[in-house]
Amino acid sequence: MEPNVLLESLIDEAGMSRAGLAGHINRAGLARGLSLRYEHTAVSRWLKGQRPRGQVPDLICEVLAARLTRPVTLDDIGMGTSGGYGTETASHPASLSGFVDRATALWRSDEQQRPDLAAMPAVTGTPAVMPVWEWENPPEDTDVSRPGLGRVSMADIETLRSARDHYEQLYRKAGGIATRPRIVRFLNAEAAPLLRGGHSDALGRRLHRATAALVAVAGICAYDSDAHGLAQRYFHQALRLAKSSGDRALGGYVIALLTTQSLFLGEHRRSIAFAEAALRAAGDHITPALAADLHAMQAKAYAQLGDAAGARACIARAEAQAGRIHTGREPDETGYVQPGLVDVQVAEALLSLGDLDAAREHAASAVRAPAHDRGASTASRCSAISSCSRANRTEQPVRRPKWPSGHGGWSPSGCATGCARWGGSWRRAAAPTPPRRPISSAGRSACLCELRRAPRRSFRFAADPAGMLPPTCRKAAETCSGRT
Repeated sequence: MEPNVLLESLIDEAGMSRAGLAGHINRAGLARGLSLRYEHTAVSRWLKGQRPRGQVPDLICEVLAARLTRPVTLDDIGMGTSGGYGTETASHPASLSGFVDRATALWRSDEQQRPDLAAMPAVTGTPAVMPVWEWENPPEDTDVSRPGLGRVSMADIETLRSARDHYEQLYRKAGGIATRPRIVRFLNAEAAPLLRGGHSDALGRRLHRATAALVAVAGICAYDSDAHGLAQRYFHQALRLAKSSGDRALGGYVIALLTTQSLFLGEHRRSIAFAEAALRAAGDHITPALAADLHAMQAKAYAQLGDAAGARACIARAEAQAGRIHTGREPDETGYVQPGLVDVQVAEALLSLGDLDAAREHAASAVRAPAHDRGASTASRCSAISSCSRANRTEQPVRRPKWPSGHGGWSPSGCATGCARWGGSWRRAAAPTPPRRPISSAGRSACLCELRRAPRRSFRFAADPAGMLPPTCRKAAETCSGRT
């Protein structure tokens, strides 16, 4: 069961307590000849996702409609044919206005820090794939204009764009746990009223594009907080807004985020399918940086599945696209992709395939590549060299361990991708330090040599984001970053 954020939002809007709602439902039932004895515990179960039997859903609509002085339907309370958030299907698609209501209800519940919301698991199967399928296929949103009392202006949209840049910077400096409540508060206070306001079709598309970029950052912050179910739902929202904005490149970027999460959760086949959908549907709108990132993630997924031919084909395509990247010509969302990041991901794929010499060559190339404010930090690239050194010492393919949830969701490969994606520290609250393996003297010397040559700005956000470097290398990283 998923939390019923729509019902919770309406109860809050009506200013009713759970016990108060239960009492009103009991009295409304008497008028229909029903003997009901609901208490606040029953309402709590409904908010957790349970659907009451018989006429009770209709009674809930009746009570809330009388309190709000407007019609309330079963869909409005999350008990209709389309159900609650995330249960829309191809046969029961949600309208754009209905989607806005569901999205803003989720933001409101997240701002209130509902424990059930953060504990939601990531959906699998059809619910996980359907948002990508709907983004890729018709129908398109032919008109996103909306009547409303408050009119949206270009100044409002510029505010959303500036906020996105601000929260991205805050995320990279402070991490997702600290940033998430702030960006969610902004979504509720600023973005939600604008989505409900009046706007033309052209202005509405710009509004949805700016909001989608903000929601994507909120999803990354939820991912950083180990709330993978919530992060997935934010990514799905960003994808729906990207579709209504008509920006195919933005939709491809959001799918890249879903691909990263699927890789982290071990859904390798789904990662390949998502990346292929983004490459196929974005078409000519996709930038070289985003294409390189998607191909590199496909290579990692193929390598984990043991498909060496598929992995090497994707590596070749990733390297070809990386050679076409022009610094400063990428959109804000995809500026994180630099040749160094592609080399890191290719090195990880080659490590999984057991090609140690090629992996070390790509890892060394990643460290030599100039760092970018939104690219991979030199320390995270150095961790790739450390992995190659360990593999060369044992002469065995490196199988990167997947830390259990008790370790805060950390994994070496997840860190290399996550830190590179945003140039920040994918921090975990009170996460135990992952176990470290010995590193050869050659690998330690290579790390120290590269760290001393690295520019200071490379360590702007995290000297050792993965916690993987040996003490000697970590000390050098902290010295270069000015921490000691």
